Parts: sequence; structure tokens; C-alpha cells
Amino acid sequence: MIEVHDLQKHFGGFHAVDGASLTIAEGSITGLVGPNGAGKTTLFNVIAGRLPPTSGKVTMMGEDITGLPPHDLFHKGLLRTFQIAHEFGSMTVRENLMMVPGGQSGEAIWNAWFGRKKIIEDERALVKKADEVLEFLTIDHLKDEKAGNLSGGQKKLLELGRTMMVDARIVFLDEVGAGVNRTLLNTIADAIKRLNKERGYTFCVIEHDMDFIGRLCDPVIVMAEGRVLAEGTMAEIKANDQVIEAYLGTGLKNKVKAEASA
Repeated sequence: MIEVHDLQKHFGGFHAVDGASLTIAEGSITGLVGPNGAGKTTLFNVIAGRLPPTSGKVTMMGEDITGLPPHDLFHKGLLRTFQIAHEFGSMTVRENLMMVPGGQSGEAIWNAWFGRKKIIEDERALVKKADEVLEFLTIDHLKDEKAGNLSGGQKKLLELGRTMMVDARIVFLDEVGAGVNRTLLNTIADAIKRLNKERGYTFCVIEHDMDFIGRLCDPVIVMAEGRVLAEGTMAEIKANDQVIEAYLGTGLKNKVKAEASA
């Protein structure tokens, strides 16, 4: 579905992404892991159009999307969430969801004067859809709460809900578990699984919680120093010497091996 070919992103002399190539298969929940500074979020930002690549190519369903701005990718069904949730804090949870779909009839001045009936009908449909999304995510009891009052985990669920208000095809989740308690993390994981199975969403997940990635993702892609280091199941990744060295360094890797064989 998404193919990345020899992608480079340089900041002066620093190569944040340095020749990364990978494939995210349609219908998969792909994990993207690696030590801090590996280039994961920069790669996300380039794919999602927030940063232009220095070189390389990104395709989606065979179509070249390299360098397209986020709003164009949004209309193609490519969405992303952020490590720190970006909600409209002074609006209710339901209103945050209703803001997402573009081209609403109430946005046109002509309709504001002469199409009041259509605006009312469209708004009722949006309210219904937003309430269905909130029920799916098990946070319907918060629909009238100000979004700024939500906990970190509830804001992550709200961001996931935004992707459900449009016809998303692939969603990039950046550290969806950061700052989230274990109970809400399980709720988020269940929602991702259901969206994948019931609605055909493809996901790519950056996360440092290896238990969360292992329970949710297959395959898992490991990045280090701006490149793809390894790919496979979580069991294969955990047994990969290059991955262990990337996380622990050569000295600690040898120490762990020595302790294991003692």
C-alpha cells in the first residue's frame, strides 16, 4: 500500500533519514520501532507531507505521493496522529469530531443565506456519525465534555476518532501509548484492532512500549541511524543481534549474552 524507496531527509549535515526503504502492506498493523533518534518520526513526517524529502520516493497504491501536502494526502485517505494530541480544547468532544469532514454545506456563504435546511440536515447527520464514533471508542459518556479537560489517553482516543469521521485508508500513529495508563492503552489497542478487522484500516504505529507493539503489530520494522535495520515478527526482532546492539550498544550486548550463557 505504502512503499518508501531510498528516502533521505537531511537537516544540514545531519541525515535524520538516510536511505530508508520499506513497505507497509494493505490491511496490516505495522510497527515501527527503534532507539531515540533513529529517524522514525522524521520518516512519518516526510510520508505524511509535513516535511519535504531531500531525495527518494513515496508511493501509495502505486501513485507517487512524494512531497504532497497534508491536506492532499488527507483527501487520499492518509492520516496521522501526533505524540502530543492536538485537540480544540474549548470545544466539546463531539464538536471536535464534527470539525473533521471537509466541504460541509455550512461553510459556503450562499448556503448560509439560502440553504439553511440542508445545513441543518447535514449537521444532524454529522452529530449522528460523531455519536457512533464515540460509542465505538467507548467514550460516548464524554461527548459534551470540553476536549481540553480529557486525560492524555482519552485525547489519544479522540484523535483516533477523528480518523473515523472520514474515509481513512491508512493511519500513522505516533507514540499512541505515550503518557497513557495501562487500562486506556488496552482500550486504544482494542479500537485499533477493531478498525483494522471491521473497517479495513491499515495502520503504522511508532511506539516504545514493546509489549504493546508485540501484542498489536505484525510485521515490526526496526530503524537505527536513519535506516531500516530489520523487519519481521516481534520474536524475530527480539532475537536479532543487530537490533540488540542498536538498543544496548556492543558492550552491553556482549554482557547480556555472557549472562545468558552463564
